[in-house]
Amino acid sequence: MIKGGKPLSGTVQISSSKNAILPIISACLLTADECIIKNIPGLDDVSVMCELVSSLGARVEANIQERELYISTPELTGHTAPYDLVSRMRASFLVLGPLLARAGKAKVALPGGCPIGTRPVDLHLKGFEAMDAQIEYGNGYIEAKARTGRLKGSRVYLDFPSVGATENLLIGAVLAEGCTSIENAASEPEIVDLANFLNKMGARIKGAGTDTITIEGVDRVHGAEHAIMPDRIEAGTLMTAAAITGGDVILKNVVPDHLKPVTAKLLEAGIEVSEGLSEIRVKGAPRPAPLNIKTHPFPGFPTDMQAQFVALMAKAQGTSVIVETVFENRFMHVNELRRMGAKIRLDARTAVIEGCDSLEGARVRATDLRAGAALILAGLTARGTTEVLDSHHIDRGYEFIENKLQRLGADIKRV
Repeated sequence: MIKGGKPLSGTVQISSSKNAILPIISACLLTADECIIKNIPGLDDVSVMCELVSSLGARVEANIQERELYISTPELTGHTAPYDLVSRMRASFLVLGPLLARAGKAKVALPGGCPIGTRPVDLHLKGFEAMDAQIEYGNGYIEAKARTGRLKGSRVYLDFPSVGATENLLIGAVLAEGCTSIENAASEPEIVDLANFLNKMGARIKGAGTDTITIEGVDRVHGAEHAIMPDRIEAGTLMTAAAITGGDVILKNVVPDHLKPVTAKLLEAGIEVSEGLSEIRVKGAPRPAPLNIKTHPFPGFPTDMQAQFVALMAKAQGTSVIVETVFENRFMHVNELRRMGAKIRLDARTAVIEGCDSLEGARVRATDLRAGAALILAGLTARGTTEVLDSHHIDRGYEFIENKLQRLGADIKRV
């Protein structure tokens, strides 16, 4: 429940990255030794991933006070990732790589997660086939087997720089025989965080953060300690919250370099943004200038920030055009924003947004994680009261977002 119209002000601490911790939890399956993961965010997706690795034999302990996870897998007690867990979160598919690498076999249900497009896993599977895995489909599961019991290093070219495929293949290649190169790899900061963790475990990875990653396979890896990077999408969302409410907010625990495309577009819209070493200050304007945006893989404008900017542009002084190139079904928030008075026209993957003076509070439904964030932003600036239903989507990727917004002066509560 949000009563809009209050400019946000104050300081907010950004949590650790959802998209970085999930593949790192999965990578802990590579070793029998204990891994210590620090700065864990309190998110539903993290709980699901811990449940999944536990079902495969991992011992998982959480120290909530210290925000640490202790994970060790003395032996894999299974190689099947069941549908009831995988269907709850798409990132569960990331256990395919470590299972193939350590056990030589894996059976993983076809994944679920947010309904924002097909997001096929064929890139993962083609990559593992190139590494001498045999892939079979049946009854909603994918079964993979390393033909000789161990994956073989190979040259893998990705048709699209998929983050999930890059992560899965990267983890799988760590224990493969020989050298693997992943070309047209995703270069997101979360890939770099994963590679840093794997290298601490004894992997030999070079080129993470570029479009070609090389992995020299090793016979075994050991435990490691690692602190998760800050969440650039949470940071971008709260930067946009400051902008849409005409507020003045300082964000702590950020990496400004990770936020360059978001910062550039906010500046273009007439929002004041200033950067420190690990903090960013955002000062909003009464009404932003209109923007033209096209989503792209990193370092382009992130698809995970598209919905939030649609909400921001609903208040712009003029007409904005936002093109979604990554997911074909990622405008489900548009109908909900229209219920709040937003003037948005859709044409396939393009949204044309006529800015208006103000939005009106309404009862709306979060259809996916980032759509839910966009509706909260719209509610913060709308006249009257906004009710955002299905908030469980939002909890998948934002840690107690209502508490953070309350501390910045928002009138928001969970009921």
